[in-house]
Amino acid sequence: MLSARVLTARVCAVQGSETTDGARLRIFKKYNIKMASKRALVILAKGAEEMETVIPVDVMRRAGIKVTVAGLAGKDPVQCSRDVVICPDASLEDAKKEGPYDVVVLPGGNLGAQNLSESAAVKEVLKEQEKSKGLIAAICAGPTALLAHEIGFGSKVTTHPLAKDKMMNGNHYSYSESRVERDGLILTSRGPGTSFEFALAIVEALAGKEVAAQVKAPLVLRD
Repeated sequence: MLSARVLTARVCAVQGSETTDGARLRIFKKYNIKMASKRALVILAKGAEEMETVIPVDVMRRAGIKVTVAGLAGKDPVQCSRDVVICPDASLEDAKKEGPYDVVVLPGGNLGAQNLSESAAVKEVLKEQEKSKGLIAAICAGPTALLAHEIGFGSKVTTHPLAKDKMMNGNHYSYSESRVERDGLILTSRGPGTSFEFALAIVEALAGKEVAAQVKAPLVLRD
């Protein structure tokens, strides 16, 4: 079993390597995927759910979207909910200076969502995103951070089933059992098992159905 130290080294070694830019460009050429000029901010907090973080990042980058993974507590490696360690591209403090983004993404994970909910910096980013009419996407327990920061009140949303009661406290939203729910500029989803659908919905919202379909094809997902 890999230790957190070894896993950290392996994950971090990939960043900035040929696999992120050169290989991705070859994939775009092979599948004739149109490069998008959109930017995404994924906020990574300690305790975030790994699949809900990595899958959207991967899928968005396949679509040519420039993704910044921003560490809530800084640029140090972040331990996720199942002990996978991820290296942020930047601190949230630095990343927010480059906003607003075309989409801000909030992964789930109980502890991760709690940390997002308690962060004044996250509130600032979300308020700016809402003000600029940019897309906000949250998955699993992540949407509870929208409630905590009073974002998107009146929207139709979904969450992980275990987060439903918390999300509906105060009846500020209408609830959906859909695997992915989009209501205007609020896009939500249910959990690790819906991460690909969530990610592709973000791609479709930012780059269109054609690009989303081109990205999906080589993933060999079940329809």
